Amino acid sequence: MYSGRGAGAVAARRVSAVVLGAALLVTGCSGADGENGANGEDGPGGRGKAGAGAGITQQPKEAAPFWVNPDSTAARQVAALEKAGKKEQAAQIRKIAEQPVGEWVSPENPEEQARGFTEAAEQAGRTALLVLYNIPHRDCGQYSQGGAADGDAYRAFVDAVARGIGDRSATVVLEPDAVLHLVDHCTPEQFHEERYDLLKGAVTKLTSLGNTKVYLDAGNAGWGKPDQIFEPLKRAGIDQADGFAVNVSNFYTTEDSLAYGKELSAKVGGKHFVIDTSRNGNGPYTQGDPNERWCNPPGRALGETPTVRTADPLVDAYLWVKRPGESDGECKGGPKAGQWWPAYALKLAEASAT
Repeated sequence: MYSGRGAGAVAARRVSAVVLGAALLVTGCSGADGENGANGEDGPGGRGKAGAGAGITQQPKEAAPFWVNPDSTAARQVAALEKAGKKEQAAQIRKIAEQPVGEWVSPENPEEQARGFTEAAEQAGRTALLVLYNIPHRDCGQYSQGGAADGDAYRAFVDAVARGIGDRSATVVLEPDAVLHLVDHCTPEQFHEERYDLLKGAVTKLTSLGNTKVYLDAGNAGWGKPDQIFEPLKRAGIDQADGFAVNVSNFYTTEDSLAYGKELSAKVGGKHFVIDTSRNGNGPYTQGDPNERWCNPPGRALGETPTVRTADPLVDAYLWVKRPGESDGECKGGPKAGQWWPAYALKLAEASAT
């Protein structure tokens, strides 16, 4: 069963506008509305000013220390809707735009991206949330297929990201599905040893940075059992990582994800974990083709907003790793994986209690 990344394929190539926005914030240039971007601290919790003309600010640091990109696609959608007089729709999309979400680093200019995101986050007094999704033979030829051309290209990619992060604060979710697809044999056997080596090398490189936390993706509550993945996680470097991530780009409830994560944690030395709650407000979709239930399922909702105040001390954070509103792939009428889908974003927001 594929957990369906989606968010990485095209989103990882959607670079210039967002990184340019981050760079503008860092250098103090004005955003679309003429206000200085994330640099300004103007109220309780250190709320910064807007970058896309939508009034997007930082969340209170004590609860959600992760950087909100004020120039994100969702923020731009809010600004466009408000300009068009569609205030109710703008208010719904704002539910997405005002939360910190993962920045999926593209293989094009990864050093510049990592530097732009982490510098903007640092200026706002926050931590950048980055996702690396470029492992060779990614997604087994599914909607998010691709990745680095070979092992050397991947090592160069990770090295570039590390240079870009430097000693600034970052949380990295490492390679969604990469270990899971070794376990379920989706990735051909001849690539297994190299993948373990690449993942372990990436963990070593990134954890050597002064202020970077690394969480290795570990599947979700619906794909299988922790007994199937804990040994592969050890081979991939979980002992050196800060922990693991569950439910990335998926829809399993926080309760189910917590149970899965705690069972897995007990098998990998009590490691902490993070849960992707971006779209799990209504739990998983249970109709239609079981192999496609993860892909743009209808009737889903935003989940708990990102926070370090979680229901269990083993859970370091609830994160929005998947970018709500971006397609999982060309299924159920959706655009290519990673492309912004306004209609789906609106439905996610409308169905949420946030």
